Amino acid sequence: QVQLVESGGGLVHTGGSLRLSCAASGRTFSSNAMGWFRQAPGKEREFVATVSGSYSTDYADSVKGRFTISRDNAKNTVYLQMNSLKPEDTAVYYCAASDLRIGTRGRRAYAYWGQGTQVTVSS
Repeated sequence: QVQLVESGGGLVHTGGSLRLSCAASGRTFSSNAMGWFRQAPGKEREFVATVSGSYSTDYADSVKGRFTISRDNAKNTVYLQMNSLKPEDTAVYYCAASDLRIGTRGRRAYAYWGQGTQVTVSS
């Protein structure tokens, strides 16, 4: 049974930083794309970042230059380093893993999802 478990969320002031982690178990995703999405209250879940099996990355325009996605295949873990946080970054952040090698921005490309971790940025 595949499980994705996020950690690292919390409350931070504007301009602060957080590092999210997502540990996968049940299978290895070293050759697969993994990503981060977020969902704010009353809004649809949206793409944040993805890293492919070849380590190429893609980011939403709203986080480009502030967030960095990375992966440690030895630990079957993906990270999201978030700097210069803004109140509009407040959301539940979800980790996702794909059966595909190439990362995409579409939610349907990801078959496996974590339960989410809350990130709150106060102004």
